Amino acid sequence: MAINRTPVLKRCRQLGIDPVVLGYSSKKESIRQPKRRRKESEYGMQLREKQKAKFIYGVLEKQFRGYFKQAKRQQGITGENLMRILESRLDNVVFRLGFARTRKEARQTVTHGHILVNGRRVDIPSFRVRPGDLVSVAPKAKEMLVIKSALVSNERMQVPAWLEVDIEKLQGSVLSLPNRDQIDLDINEQLIVELYSK
Repeated sequence: MAINRTPVLKRCRQLGIDPVVLGYSSKKESIRQPKRRRKESEYGMQLREKQKAKFIYGVLEKQFRGYFKQAKRQQGITGENLMRILESRLDNVVFRLGFARTRKEARQTVTHGHILVNGRRVDIPSFRVRPGDLVSVAPKAKEMLVIKSALVSNERMQVPAWLEVDIEKLQGSVLSLPNRDQIDLDINEQLIVELYSK
């Protein structure tokens, strides 16, 4: 399996992303914008948006291209469908519910089998949740230090309107799939659609 080993803060600088979006603490020196020597081409802007989306959600090229094909087949606007597919991944939902500090940590928590969906253990981070699904922490994992520290550090984090969380029971439910205005990421998905449509 391919792994992206680029240091997170370095990649954030390259793509112009605030590390807070990924769940990392924001440091002034880490969010400096790179100096551009010349005007960026149209292709360069499109490629940057695609790389930004892939990096934020922790998805590699082959899987991302598959998501784009699924989004294109669905009814509606392709870019919004793509963002909805990425947001409905289980590792992202675990991060959004506050059970992990970062998406990478959420991915590892899911892979190790600490997350249940509708009472059944799911260890696939790319598992897509549906409206009505109940996502919870496994009983054996409720006392884990990683999950407890995530809950403490994410107390101020706002849970999106399409999710509902019960901190006492360590579970959350998916009320609906998100609309584009409920996804608070600075990604221009239309540029990604233009890139893949060439």
